[in-house]
Amino acid sequence: MDELYEQGMKTRRSVLGDAHVDRAEAAKTAFDEPFQTLITRSAWGTVWASDAISQRERSMLTLALLAATGNFEEIPMHIRATARTGASKQDVLEAFQHVAIYAGVPRANHALKLAKATYAEMEAAAE
Repeated sequence: MDELYEQGMKTRRSVLGDAHVDRAEAAKTAFDEPFQTLITRSAWGTVWASDAISQRERSMLTLALLAATGNFEEIPMHIRATARTGASKQDVLEAFQHVAIYAGVPRANHALKLAKATYAEMEAAAE
């Protein structure tokens, strides 16, 4: 693969963790490989790899955008990633409060419910 893909895999692993990326790579098929390559190069190799803002800030933005656009499926994955990006629970709450004001209370409420459940799972796994 090319340099952008390699950077994307490095960034993806640093944010999501080796276990998550290994599972995703193992589940990859010939059908979705082009898509996986696209997001690895563009999302992880370009946007997430940029040092223009911190990973903490990028994590908060990503969670807010996922909630605001109703893309709830990826919120738990990005909540788990906060352990690596440095975004605190308070940071996530602040991001979702912005969602409530600018994109709607129901979306923020659902995102908070997912965050609470994911944090509880993370804490139980750490015990």
